Amino acid sequence: MNKFFGHLSTVLEHKKYVRKACFKMGLYGQGLTHDLSKFSPTEFIPSVHYFLGTKSPTTAERQDKGYSTSWMHHQGRNKHHFEYWVDYTGKNRAERAAIEMPLKYVAEMVADRYAACKTYHKADYKQTDALEYFAGEKDKIPMHPNTKALLEEILTIMANDGENAAFAYVKKLLKEQSTR
Repeated sequence: MNKFFGHLSTVLEHKKYVRKACFKMGLYGQGLTHDLSKFSPTEFIPSVHYFLGTKSPTTAERQDKGYSTSWMHHQGRNKHHFEYWVDYTGKNRAERAAIEMPLKYVAEMVADRYAACKTYHKADYKQTDALEYFAGEKDKIPMHPNTKALLEEILTIMANDGENAAFAYVKKLLKEQSTR
């Protein structure tokens, strides 16, 4: 029962941080509906089983089984994950291509990464955490170059000037995009 309530509490805390960040960027719908798939049995049950409290349960599931069923379900239903935007190319499906993400999903990805750092690092959270995590993975992940550059730009603003500056910048980009 402790794992159940621990996981539920972690998800709700994460969603709270994402909601606040999305609202600051003007993304009210995304702030309210972020990660609803985490409450599906396919994601929730394994996540309770593998709950750690210090990092994503999908990491523990992957270490145990070699893959994570909850992650595969999650990434395929949530457009703020770059993995959602990777598809096969050509007739023989031999290669994959990363598709450029729409700005509103890059914004939600920023909120998601910020919230994950806040949730798991708790009192040890630093405004550089999301950029540091991204720096460690950016050369290994299949993300469209434009998406990768934009994400790095926003996370750099967050690292240097704080979350509110990063969210204000994204809000400005979204507004500019809507007036074109």
